[in-house]
Amino acid sequence: MSALADLRVLDLTQVLAGPYCTMLLADMGADVVKIERPGGDLIRGNPPYVDDGDEEAYGGYFQSVNRGKRSLELDLGADDDREAFLSLVERADVVVENFKAGTMEKFDCGYETLKERNPGLVYSSIRGFGDPRTGETHRQGQPSFDLIAQALGGVMEITGQEDGPPTKVGPGVGDIFTAALNAVGILAAVHHRERTGEGQYVDTAMYDCMVSLAERAVYQYSCDGESPTRQGNSHPTLFPYDAFEASDGYVVIAAFSDGHWATLCEAMDRPDLAADYPDAPSRLANREALRAEIADWTRAHESAAILDLLEGRVPAAPVQNTADIFADPHVRDREMLADVAQPGADDPMTVAGSPIKMTETMPRPRGRAPLLDEHRAELLGEEVDGTPEVAESD
Repeated sequence: MSALADLRVLDLTQVLAGPYCTMLLADMGADVVKIERPGGDLIRGNPPYVDDGDEEAYGGYFQSVNRGKRSLELDLGADDDREAFLSLVERADVVVENFKAGTMEKFDCGYETLKERNPGLVYSSIRGFGDPRTGETHRQGQPSFDLIAQALGGVMEITGQEDGPPTKVGPGVGDIFTAALNAVGILAAVHHRERTGEGQYVDTAMYDCMVSLAERAVYQYSCDGESPTRQGNSHPTLFPYDAFEASDGYVVIAAFSDGHWATLCEAMDRPDLAADYPDAPSRLANREALRAEIADWTRAHESAAILDLLEGRVPAAPVQNTADIFADPHVRDREMLADVAQPGADDPMTVAGSPIKMTETMPRPRGRAPLLDEHRAELLGEEVDGTPEVAESD
């Protein structure tokens, strides 16, 4: 049995942050029912596709973060559909939504209403700027996306090259980090309910989560009163801790401890550097000159040769692209690539596996993403006979 096999989650979210949160729960065994607005999640049609977008039910974006869920299409503005939703709420453990603050209240489906139908309900929201219930601010109601959250939360200001512009982190961390923290909050609230019988409201804001993600900048500013800014791949207090160009690509080297520094200097055949800069303060004070020395050495060697000298003795790695990741046996051995059926295509689609590993209840993608409204009969039928049946999507 999966760790969350007894958890029913009603997922009203769309696009990325909310679906990623509920995907984590689905991978751990929760029965996640995706309640979709008429026409379905906005990103159902987003490419890429395996073969032919005209034939396939949805693209990679939707497949990746909605695998293993069930789908029910409802219009909460219609009386019958709203009542169907409320009947599902009575049997649910968790409701998750990522609308702007006040949207669910327009349908008379806000937390207070749902709590009357199910006092033990854990109601969770993901918003750009949070919900007034947990702390009211002037920004609530404003639209937000990953880019907005990264900009406001300080992530972009400390990302990029020293002489370049503020740069967003490649993956949508404003969505994904917020989603992961929301899942943590949901499970904490479920644990609290098991002890007390009391449900509650869980709220994570993208802006808040980016401030948390950039925690180093917060304490740096608190200590010295200066706003940290971009410094490429280096670290403000550790050296060497950087990316270096090899003759055939890039490698990263993190040799900031005295022992690792001595080993790096040995590999470089530069005992003089180990002797002249034996401690962290001396290395930090001369970081530019030392960075140039290391860069001269790495440029003269292929990545494999550098890693042969350092791996196992000094923290070092190649900078990999996605093709390299697919070819890395570690990734396969850790089940971090999962194949799921792609409706309308002959071949499956590969999605990222679950990074959460457990010895007794191993999380994993539980089949493909659902077709729109695919599970209407079983979901609404179970409200009649009271015997839910959860089937993995094939």
